[in-house]
Amino acid sequence: MTQPGFRFSGVGSVLPDKVVTNDDLAKTMDTSDEWIRERTGIGERRLGGTTSGLAADAARLAMERANVGPDDIDQLLLATTTPDYMLPGTAPAVAEILGLDCGAIDIQAACSGWVYGLVMANGFLLQGEKRILVVGAETLERMTDYTDRGTGILFGNGAGAAVVEPGPGEILGWDLGADGKYVKILWAEHGENMSMDGKEVFRQAVTAIQRSANAALDRAGLTTDDIDFVIPHQANIRIVEAAWKRLGFTMEQTGMRLEETGNTSAASIPLTLDKVLDEGRISDGDTVMLIGFGAGMTWATTIMRWSGDDRAAA
Repeated sequence: MTQPGFRFSGVGSVLPDKVVTNDDLAKTMDTSDEWIRERTGIGERRLGGTTSGLAADAARLAMERANVGPDDIDQLLLATTTPDYMLPGTAPAVAEILGLDCGAIDIQAACSGWVYGLVMANGFLLQGEKRILVVGAETLERMTDYTDRGTGILFGNGAGAAVVEPGPGEILGWDLGADGKYVKILWAEHGENMSMDGKEVFRQAVTAIQRSANAALDRAGLTTDDIDFVIPHQANIRIVEAAWKRLGFTMEQTGMRLEETGNTSAASIPLTLDKVLDEGRISDGDTVMLIGFGAGMTWATTIMRWSGDDRAAA
């Protein structure tokens, strides 16, 4: 059977209107803009909105760029750590807002969730479905204490989405994983704010990135020299720099949006993908790696031959 291929027919993203700068945070905690930027690379983060609302707005933009309507979507996959409700999932609410009549699934793999969704979407395409809407959306302010210097400087809200369909591109290699021994290095109990062991998160994240990237490269039969462009999860600039030093990637071949968004968990990779497409930094035929890593501890990597979203419908 001929493989259907994998194409990003449309990508979109949204950020809430409320901007909280590092100087704003310095009014409620012992910190400064210089201190936060030096340790994280973050300058501001956005607050406001709901997970379903942000998800629907990003999805609508992706659908417009893909030139598709509600009847064209076969599945909705929503990656989020911050659902609107304990029950039901948030994906059905997003489907209702968009007018979709299809399966609607929440994915809870923390910051790796959107890349998990891409691998799942590829599976649906292999089974004959035509268009999958993959969304990452977060309202992390709901579990963040913005007076806590350990976590409050890091997290914000946002959403990104993509419509994927058969096309001339393909997923060349992938890796999904989790290690439950590290559940309690970054977690939140029901109704409580996040707690984090920052040093251990840093250590395990760098290890997970390296392991997952190498596993996906092995599956694809490639090396780091074959990768044209990389978009990592946007958590902390130091984590990325430390992992890149081990893997041999450069910041010049890396898409980052961390400075203006903070850590947006499952939304960070599609948010950044939308930005780099605006900047024209990815072209058809490029070999692109997407790497997620986060609480769980989870990790996820996809390597693809890029096809799609030339911004024609923007």
